[in-house]
Amino acid sequence: MNSFIVIFNLIFMGVGATLLIDLWAFLLAKYFHIPSLNYAIIGRWLLIFIKTGQLKHQNIQGAPKQNLETPVGWILHYAIGILFAVLFILIMGVSWLQQPDLLSAILFGLVTVLFPFLIMQPCLGMGFFASKTAKPWQACLKSSAVHTLFGVGLVMSIQLLNVLGA
Repeated sequence: MNSFIVIFNLIFMGVGATLLIDLWAFLLAKYFHIPSLNYAIIGRWLLIFIKTGQLKHQNIQGAPKQNLETPVGWILHYAIGILFAVLFILIMGVSWLQQPDLLSAILFGLVTVLFPFLIMQPCLGMGFFASKTAKPWQACLKSSAVHTLFGVGLVMSIQLLNVLGA
């Protein structure tokens, strides 16, 4: 498999898996009134970090709004999805692209939940494992489900590409 095809597959997988979790979030919000993460706060965090170097906030919601925080947040969200896809294939090997297995992708998705639990949530002022939120267990369960679904999305995306012959 040439490097262009591998790069295309990685981008497609990352975007596809992220799109699946966004569809899931949309359905949860629409039919069950379970709100999703507002990606504007992720954009706000990144933009403030770029401007000031401030990595950790007491409460990102109280930080000053930034120009373009919403599109920057969404771009960062999808860039992280692509980065996770790259990391997954670095671990599994390029051969996984031709013979994907669901179990390894789900396990990887579960491991990636450590990123928000240990890095993003504390930086945003939510504490480790969302401990400073109103319902930490609910937030952790929701994040775990979303990251598991991300793993499923990795498999679905590459299987779609394989079916299409890309």
